[in-house]
Amino acid sequence: MTDPGWHEGTPERLYVITGGRSGPSALDGKVRSLDLVTLIVARSGTGPGMQPEHAAIIKLCHAPLSVAEISAYLSLPVSVVTVLLGDLLAEDKVLARAPVPPAQLPSPALIEAVIDGLRKL
Repeated sequence: MTDPGWHEGTPERLYVITGGRSGPSALDGKVRSLDLVTLIVARSGTGPGMQPEHAAIIKLCHAPLSVAEISAYLSLPVSVVTVLLGDLLAEDKVLARAPVPPAQLPSPALIEAVIDGLRKL
């Protein structure tokens, strides 16, 4: 029987990277929700003894990147990236920010009032 070896995309490798966890760690007693568009930015540099995947995230996030972008650049599933980001958030190595929400349109009544006001000028 031949040993299949260590392949980049195997479930065993992903299990080792996450330490067997399937979700982000609890932060301050609650789980932080990270979705695909959450922006991540590094707060510090890499350090000695840091897990290679953690270091790769820190290096990538010198400018804000979304969770989806980090996943694509590292060729790792989003679920694995969220576990790694949970670790980095707990260590205060990265900052997570919700993306800027889309502007809400004013109510039609307000638009009509502005148009009426402009017509009276």
